[in-house]
Amino acid sequence: MMTEEILPGTADALALAARIDGAANPSALALCAKEARSLAVAMLDHGIGAEAASRALSLHNDRIVQRLLVWAAARYRLPAADWCWLGLGSEGRLEQTLSTDQDNGLLFAAHDVREAQSLRQHLLPFARTVNEALAECGFPLCDGEVMASNPKWCLSLDEWRDCFGRWIRTPEPDALLNATIFFDFRPLAGDATLAALLREYLTPTARGNDIFLRMMTQNALKAVPPIGRIKDFVTDPSGGDRLDLKKYGARLFVDAARILALAEGVPAAGTLDRLRDVATSGGLRADEASAARHAFTALQQIRFGVQRGTPDGDNRIVPKSLNDFDRRVLLAALHQARSLQQRLKSRFHIES
Repeated sequence: MMTEEILPGTADALALAARIDGAANPSALALCAKEARSLAVAMLDHGIGAEAASRALSLHNDRIVQRLLVWAAARYRLPAADWCWLGLGSEGRLEQTLSTDQDNGLLFAAHDVREAQSLRQHLLPFARTVNEALAECGFPLCDGEVMASNPKWCLSLDEWRDCFGRWIRTPEPDALLNATIFFDFRPLAGDATLAALLREYLTPTARGNDIFLRMMTQNALKAVPPIGRIKDFVTDPSGGDRLDLKKYGARLFVDAARILALAEGVPAAGTLDRLRDVATSGGLRADEASAARHAFTALQQIRFGVQRGTPDGDNRIVPKSLNDFDRRVLLAALHQARSLQQRLKSRFHIES
């Protein structure tokens, strides 16, 4: 008797979600995190695209964070204050891949500076426990210490607003770098209203500052699509003729979508959502946005394939190692990134 093949999807995802919710400690959740990555790979193997696989992986990782927060909260006497755990970077955009460290922050409500200082001292040990548990689950501690256990990123709503406002008003190099990480925030647990209030502050503040947006664009344009006039791809001979699909691939779309969303007052955090909403608001033609969305998704598909083929989830690829079809797809995606950057140059009057 033949049995119908069961594709990885709803049933597998629900079963994994139940195991995450029932996990008693970080060791059990580490197994769930490994299973989440395996499920994403299985989805890709069955022809389910990178967008769906990345979103499914990100949502399972969300659930792991949420379970760890419950587990850690039971070990601390937390203050009676509203707080919200923020996912940042790729986690905030729901664009996690098979290899990712942790970027997070903590947002809480406080009436004044003195209360904020007191609450921070109570919340930091809790945040450190969560960050260390996430590392145990396969999400390495952030080298740049962009984590909730860093006092710089465990802040009251007013303090976060002050940070965002300062970065926008004074777009120095560190401020521009911070904007690329922290402006892609999303509430993962706690009081989501706090995150909504922060987004309500950020959206009009950034939209109204042309100097900041222009400098963000100039910074983004430093990463040039690695394609040449003579050779298809421009690679680094000293690095084994490899091409970094994150730094010189996905990032090009992520940065452009972020800038256009900020300029248009679009509150979305994800790259595909931003491109779609920017087209709706008139910041891009519909065909431009559609092409950019397809190109980003295709590039992410190749990136997943590269990561799964290396033990450390490397994002670098030797282009000539790709099959002819994937080489053509990657080249087309990078040309689309170039077109998107040209749109940025035109919008913000930046000379080539």
